[in-house]
Amino acid sequence: MNPNQDKVTLETVIAGFQEGNQIPRTPERAARFNEICQENLKLQMELNSTYHTPEEIIQLMEQITGHSVDESFHLFPPFYTDFGKNIQFGQNVFVNSGCRFQDQGGIKIGDGVLIGHNVVLATINHDLDPAQNRKNHYAPITIGNHVWIGSNATILSGVTIGDWAVVAAGAVVTRDVPPRTIVGGVPAKVIKTID
Repeated sequence: MNPNQDKVTLETVIAGFQEGNQIPRTPERAARFNEICQENLKLQMELNSTYHTPEEIIQLMEQITGHSVDESFHLFPPFYTDFGKNIQFGQNVFVNSGCRFQDQGGIKIGDGVLIGHNVVLATINHDLDPAQNRKNHYAPITIGNHVWIGSNATILSGVTIGDWAVVAAGAVVTRDVPPRTIVGGVPAKVIKTID
């Protein structure tokens, strides 16, 4: 890195994931991204390799995400994320064991959300055009309040799940889910609405 150049900030790295950004892909930005990922891996190893009290888990999740995590948050490790710094949790969130959050595109989880075993939240997709050499495309995942996501479900990039919705176990969610709706299947389709 050029010592005369300002250090690349976390905010600059995150802004670089937004579609249509004007931030150049520089070696310095790539190095900062790699540094953040390595710090994240170290924290995940600490989280996942030994017992921690609920309070210690919250402290570790604050370090992983770089955001305040409410004391009502509950997590059963192991938990995995590739970047970590682009996740926000609401209050009274429960995350069961084995979940994987690919968060570079941004993950926002509302209040009262229940996330089952082995759920995958994937905010990255790849370009299909061979000329683009599988270029990454990032889009955020937004999970509304009081959403229940069943075990082994996968939520893909750009999806918003409305308040009080339910995602059935094993579903692959490729498009937005309206509030008070139950979806299931591959790809997920509306099963019923909740009165």
